[in-house]
Amino acid sequence: MKQNQIIAIFVISVTLILCAFIFSNAIKHRNDAANVISVTGMAERNFESDLIVWKSQFTVKNMNLTTAYAELKKQSESTRNFLESKGTAKKEMTFSAAEITKDYATITSNGNSISTFDGYRLTQQISITSNDVSKIEGISREITELINSGIEITSLAPQYYYTKMADLKIKMLAEASQDGCQRAKTIAENGEANLGRMMNCSMGVFQIVAQNSSEDYSWGGSFNTSSKKKTATITVKLQYQVK
Repeated sequence: MKQNQIIAIFVISVTLILCAFIFSNAIKHRNDAANVISVTGMAERNFESDLIVWKSQFTVKNMNLTTAYAELKKQSESTRNFLESKGTAKKEMTFSAAEITKDYATITSNGNSISTFDGYRLTQQISITSNDVSKIEGISREITELINSGIEITSLAPQYYYTKMADLKIKMLAEASQDGCQRAKTIAENGEANLGRMMNCSMGVFQIVAQNSSEDYSWGGSFNTSSKKKTATITVKLQYQVK
């Protein structure tokens, strides 16, 4: 028998053996998909933010750029002194570079519109980042003192964050997994079966919304920054074998 024929017979024999093994394995596990419980575990935690970011900005306007700069610097120093007098540390404050824009006024005469230069507008933003949430909240409410002193300042709503979010998410994942496992056990026991090994798992969406609110959940996950007190939820999808 030629060597090529021997090799061909050997390859065919191995192929037949592999096919037989695959077929028998498929028959053996043909009902595995039916003997699976799919559940969703969930965990929920209420927590309070431990970091606040508050931004505000003040504006000056003058026909002369040098004069506008001088006025902006004066207001910047007054604002810094005000914040420090209220207990804000220097390291908590960040003053941005001045933003300069030219204002124009439109004058209409005899049906014709003419745009004329109306002065330089200089704006500077202040950002305060602090772990003393209550202190900065109080200062943000007292900003009218600066307005009464002649500083044209605009205060934005504070934003609230949580610096231990990574640890919180890990703890909630464990809780959601335990919840899902308990749900699967309950289903199996009520069906007079035993819960087997976990076959698959995946993390669902992590949501953070304001406490006691009707805030909508998002398919991509929500991350509320407008409320100090928040509620976090997370889901875990699990599949268990049933015996």
